[in-house]
Amino acid sequence: MTPDQVRGGLWAVVPAAGRGARFGGDVPKQYLEVAGELLLAHTLRALLAHPKVHGAVVVLAEGDERWPGWREFEGKPLRTCTGGDARADSVLAGLAALPDSVRADDFVLVHDAARPNLPAADLDQLLERGRNDPVGAILAAPVRDTLKRSGDDGGIDRTEPRERLWRALTPQLFRRLQLTRALESARAAGVDVTDESMAIERQGQRPLLVEGSDDNFKITTPADLARFEFALSRRS
Repeated sequence: MTPDQVRGGLWAVVPAAGRGARFGGDVPKQYLEVAGELLLAHTLRALLAHPKVHGAVVVLAEGDERWPGWREFEGKPLRTCTGGDARADSVLAGLAALPDSVRADDFVLVHDAARPNLPAADLDQLLERGRNDPVGAILAAPVRDTLKRSGDDGGIDRTEPRERLWRALTPQLFRRLQLTRALESARAAGVDVTDESMAIERQGQRPLLVEGSDDNFKITTPADLARFEFALSRRS
């Protein structure tokens, strides 16, 4: 029996439909090469190397010609589907493309394609604690910097308290049907949710915060890419 056929196996949805090329070129960041591999390959390895993750659905932009055609990765099955303009649309497409073996009440991971430096220990903690929570959980990091609120003129209006504030990371872990309904509800209401937890929160639910490492950063600038390259060099 292949992992694709295991009933109730844990799967991940990886939105990779972004077309933005913020580094000055025409290559979306998930297809940038780092240490001889695509950034997306590093992200998939961080997920699929975990023994409890059975497979992944990668959500691609319409007409994506850069996808290398992988059918498996780390010996585990990969599926693809076409996403939408908004993140929520892409995640919904990914949820719909999961195999039938993933039941409505099974947990599903959602992880940013541009977070290639996910520590295995963080994923362990998320799965251990999140699957024992009635709602689900997200990786997050407490805010440690002093926060300032600016006025329209760019001056500081006031300092905001940072106690109990967290930065949302991914993966985020929710049940397949619960997340699908929450995202569909947000879309019907015209609400642009910026992560999956926000959609769940709109339903009156309180996902668990699982503290993750600051090493699980998102690649958004050339400096982030250089930071990841340095992190890779230290592993060898």
